[in-house]
Amino acid sequence: MTKMYRIGIIGCGGIANGKHLPSLSKLANVELAAFCDIVEERATEAKKQYGSADAEIYTNYEELLKDESLDIVHVLTPNISHAEISIAALEAGKHVMCEKPMAKTAAEAQLMLEAGERTGKKLTIGYNNRFRQDSMVLKQLCEAGVLGSIYFAKAHAIRRRAVPTWGVFLDEEKQGGGPLIDIGTHALDLTLWMMDNYQPRVVLGTTHHELSQRENAANAWGPWDPQKFSVEDSAFGMIVMENGATIILESSWALNSLDVDEAKCSLSGTEAGADMKNGLRINGEKFSRLYTQEIELSSGGVDFYEGQSEDAPDVEMRKWIEAIDQDLEPVVTPKQALVVSQILEAIYESARTGKAVYFNN
Repeated sequence: MTKMYRIGIIGCGGIANGKHLPSLSKLANVELAAFCDIVEERATEAKKQYGSADAEIYTNYEELLKDESLDIVHVLTPNISHAEISIAALEAGKHVMCEKPMAKTAAEAQLMLEAGERTGKKLTIGYNNRFRQDSMVLKQLCEAGVLGSIYFAKAHAIRRRAVPTWGVFLDEEKQGGGPLIDIGTHALDLTLWMMDNYQPRVVLGTTHHELSQRENAANAWGPWDPQKFSVEDSAFGMIVMENGATIILESSWALNSLDVDEAKCSLSGTEAGADMKNGLRINGEKFSRLYTQEIELSSGGVDFYEGQSEDAPDVEMRKWIEAIDQDLEPVVTPKQALVVSQILEAIYESARTGKAVYFNN
């Protein structure tokens, strides 16, 4: 009989209530047993909605980590504290899921990786877009060799006007950056995973602050405050891998473009290409003719019935708990997430210095 896992939540804000808590609460072998937030009311409300009968409330994560009954901790705080809290949780004997990105800096992400290896506890990062249905099907196609060797890709994370105006998203000190580290990180993770290529050779990047200082700007969540907008509004990068494969990464919260896509990738291989722009499409050549194939993702096939499929966060949480319960490697490994952080940091460094950043693999 599977074990009942007791989970502590550190950070009871938007990502906790929008993803982690609803999905974890659906699992039969999980108890949400501790809630921590610097705003006590948020922890109290999370406990009220999702907590077990004996769930505890904390405002200091160090106190939560003293609870030896907890098996797992989810770190859902601003980027600046990801490494500090995750390392402390690992050293306290807990398995850790940390929200993306892995850390504010690549050096901190490296310390998290080392802490996981040192303690023998599992560590994963919340790249939930891997668990979408189109992502999982495309990954299967890549692993089966349908695309051949993938040598060119684009990682898409473009919003026309959707700047997050809540929390600390606009605070460079607490987050480490803007759209690149917020949504570009998802697109890059997805692209590297599809390519199964984690050896960058050189990175060239640019960042832009073109629209961030505009007053009363059109925006999905209302106008942003230019005085608080200390991060870039757009960032772009070119990544060349050790084997010569090339990735173009595009990320923006505000861009004058109608070509908007988020957490998607386009792939070009020796045998075929693929994109996620309008569903999942494969393109290639057969019998001296070009073809485009649309992959049917619905699981129905019967009138008025679309079949049953889990939402990506539900799959993410289920597979995370299964990895612990069955002693499997998490779908998102810390080594993979570290490379994502290293590339993002290289784009920021290249933008700052105006020079390409070379890796020593």
